[in-house]
Order: sequence, then structure tokens, then C-alpha cells
Amino acid sequence: MFAKRLKALRKKRKLTMQEVADYVGVAKSTYAGYESGYRQPTLESIQTIARRLHTTSDYLLGLTEYAEPVEPSSNAREWLNLQQLHWDGIPLEQEDVELVRLLLERVVRERLRNDQTGQG
Repeated sequence: MFAKRLKALRKKRKLTMQEVADYVGVAKSTYAGYESGYRQPTLESIQTIARRLHTTSDYLLGLTEYAEPVEPSSNAREWLNLQQLHWDGIPLEQEDVELVRLLLERVVRERLRNDQTGQG
């Protein structure tokens, strides 16, 4: 999976093997080995490659399906719309997420009501 994603993303970014290899600091033949699956890069190299390809190490390693890095957001509604939420590694089911959404909506309604009535 790593090799396939690496090659596809490099092509999508319209970069040559040489350009990525130079950025990582390896020979073109070494980088070509990464894309063919013949060689495995170090963790540091994976991180460097991810930066050059504007993605995440998690995507290259197959840990997520999101190729584009997600900018952190403080908007709880946006977080709840993510498909792969978990709590300390335990996946949250859609029903769990919906309960959290309902709770947060109630908290916000109460806050707005208190602000309007001058209570606080």
C-alpha cells in the first residue's frame, strides 16, 4: 500500500522521482525502490517524504484514507463530522457520536438561554 500511495501522490503533485529523492536526501534509485516496494524508507524519511508531498505519514502508511492533511479545528461540529473518531483508540460508532452531538447542542442552547436572560 505504501509504495502505491507514494507513487500516486507524487504523480498527483506533478513531481519527479529525482525531485522527491533530492528533498529526502537519497539517491533516485533508492527513492525508486520505495515506490516499487523493493526498499523501505526509515521513519524519518517517511516524515520527510510526507512533508514534500503535502500529506501525512499516516496516509502513506495506510492508517487513514485522507491524503490531504487536516488542519486542526476548534469547531466541535467539524470534529463530529469526521468519519474515524475514537476515544483513546476505541472507535466511536455513529450512535455514540450522535449522543455527543445532542449533548453539545443542549449545552449550547442552555448557554444561549442564560446569556439572553442575564443569568450566568
